[in-house]
Amino acid sequence: MNPTRVRLTRPLPTRSLPTRTARLAALLAIGLVAAAGCANRGATEPATGADAMTLDVGQISDSVAFFPIFVAEDQGFFEDEGLTLAERPRLGTGAKLAAALESDSIDIAGGVMTDAYNLYQINDGARVIGSLVNEYYVDIIAGEGIPESLDDAPLDEKVGALEGKAIGITGPGSGTEALVSYLLAQQDLDTATDVTLVNLGADPSAAVGALKAGRVDALSFFQPVGEQAEATGVGRIFISPARGDVPELADAVHGALFTTQEVMDHKPDATAAFVRGIARAEELISTDDAAAAELLQKYQSTMNPDTVALLAPVLQEEIPESPVPTESGYETSAAFHQESGLIPEPPSYADLVPSAWIESALQEK
Repeated sequence: MNPTRVRLTRPLPTRSLPTRTARLAALLAIGLVAAAGCANRGATEPATGADAMTLDVGQISDSVAFFPIFVAEDQGFFEDEGLTLAERPRLGTGAKLAAALESDSIDIAGGVMTDAYNLYQINDGARVIGSLVNEYYVDIIAGEGIPESLDDAPLDEKVGALEGKAIGITGPGSGTEALVSYLLAQQDLDTATDVTLVNLGADPSAAVGALKAGRVDALSFFQPVGEQAEATGVGRIFISPARGDVPELADAVHGALFTTQEVMDHKPDATAAFVRGIARAEELISTDDAAAAELLQKYQSTMNPDTVALLAPVLQEEIPESPVPTESGYETSAAFHQESGLIPEPPSYADLVPSAWIESALQEK
């Protein structure tokens, strides 16, 4: 059974139908693929030959959350571990990522904790094997319609300033919507009645364009959209959990690597080698300022250098020095997901995170 959780705040208002429908549809899609995949899965004997050290790794996008994967690949850390990465699809959504795992299309997924929690509801063999970002890296970005005089105001005043505004999010059921819902609830406000949520998709350029054109008054978007808005003079980061503006979300595990127990049993050496490669990448990012900035520019080649300069030190703070998810960071994430209505009840840390296995993997070789 799950341990008793301390609620972060008062309960949220009843969530709107589109959000619940989106979440249920995503879980149904994963479940249907899971049912099909189970017929083919069966064998969990260790792989042999070249297959034993080959992994298909998928991720949602090329967002900053997956910077450590790029660094490990670019710097040859996976190759040093004797590991070959085959397919590297960018699947666009967490639901597609989880479905790809369930259908055996990929072995390891780079996503966010929301995706791992949702997968666990369908497959209790889901496992989070690494932390990529230990902060909730979604920001509220203000446009010119929100007074700059509020930039240093207390959090409750900033949240109050969002009432009646149009706020751009990636889509229903997303972490970007969840942050808005969570913040508004602190002031007894509701996304269904007190703001207008505008679905913009996940393209950062489109989001910044919508803010510039006045289609929205603010954005709730993942990094580096806030940094891009500031570098181009379009907007400014107004509320940022990652910089400590929302104390209840401090150090929350957010970006994550997850897989299934079946994959870990089938490719134990490859999975462990992957975690070691990520560990080397995270240590490099966290400890080498020049390398972090240079590699970030290489990863985000079209990003404005001014944005890179703003973002690199932020990422160094957010990316852990070790991929082992902390239990406190996990509990913060789990409580937020439950409070914001993203999931009904998260699994316990021990059920989802094989911490002893991760520690052992890091000691191998």
